[in-house]
Amino acid sequence: MKNQAHAPAASATTHARTSRRRFAKTIAAAIVSAPLVSATLSAQTPPATKQAPAPPNPQPTPTQAAPQPPSPVAEAYAEVARLRFGDKLTPAELTRLKRDIEGNVRTAERLRAFALKNADEPDFIFIA
Repeated sequence: MKNQAHAPAASATTHARTSRRRFAKTIAAAIVSAPLVSATLSAQTPPATKQAPAPPNPQPTPTQAAPQPPSPVAEAYAEVARLRFGDKLTPAELTRLKRDIEGNVRTAERLRAFALKNADEPDFIFIA
């Protein structure tokens, strides 16, 4: 008699539970149908009317502006590099090194000029 009383409850929980196979089929159907649903929804919405954007103001193109003289900091770094590694560098490599150092110094100056507030946080989330 106890088996008959528990049998309907057991079958009810079996039907209420989803099997792994049924779950996988449901997920696969959802993945397959998602693009179809989004295409149908986008086809039903009327296109938004946009005003033509104003043409941008033409910027004058620089015509090979004379290169700016290197900053004193870049000159000092280049001189240190020449003294330490000058015997291993060709004149072309030394010129390229000076140009690279100048670019790094200018980038550092731009970064230093950007004012941060005390409440500014890093752009990444640190998780330990």
